[in-house]
Amino acid sequence: MLILGIDTSGKTASAALFDTVSEVILAQKTLYTQKAHSQVIMPIVKDILNQTGKELKDVELIAVANGPGSYTGLRIGVAAVKALCFGLDIKCCGVSTLEGLACNNIAHKGIICAIMKARGDLVYTCTYKCDGYCIEPITPEQIISTDELAQFLAFNGEEVLLCGDGAADFFTNYRSPMLVIAPPQGRLQNAVGVCLAGASRKSISPDELEVSYLQKVKAEKDMEEKLKK
Repeated sequence: MLILGIDTSGKTASAALFDTVSEVILAQKTLYTQKAHSQVIMPIVKDILNQTGKELKDVELIAVANGPGSYTGLRIGVAAVKALCFGLDIKCCGVSTLEGLACNNIAHKGIICAIMKARGDLVYTCTYKCDGYCIEPITPEQIISTDELAQFLAFNGEEVLLCGDGAADFFTNYRSPMLVIAPPQGRLQNAVGVCLAGASRKSISPDELEVSYLQKVKAEKDMEEKLKK
């Protein structure tokens, strides 16, 4: 099966093609960009298809990072995937951005902690156990303070590989011989991880695909404040 992976959850815009039969990543392109994801993600998809001699009709499943992450970026990625799947009449799947980050480092045997910046001292995070081939979450996806996360990892008692856009700050602020930071190529969002996670995910119809923010968006917070008043 040929999987197209898309990630627009952060400052990187990324797409990848994964052949599940040969277990080969046929192409991947990641761009750290200041432009809107709506301007760059489809040209990136077109480029990797052209470079591999594939066409959209060859794609059998589209996997997309559906949160947490940038509200605008997530909506752009999910909307693009919905449109593609409806047009191609194929299935899709939503992949946790945190799981995608962990899968970018799937060769690591041990504990992987994905950390993404939220607001203030809060982070989106999930911790996984990895055997070098597959990962399994050992905590729920959550939004907690960095102090709470540091306390959990300290009591865990095992070496932990940190990844995500919050990994560098966490590594600097909570230095410990038990903390290892992922190299640059495995630290930020990449559609390769989305493809790897999507390969084992149950496929759904595009009208079932939704964004998962892990926290209320500003519009919801504003409405709650108005109702309180």
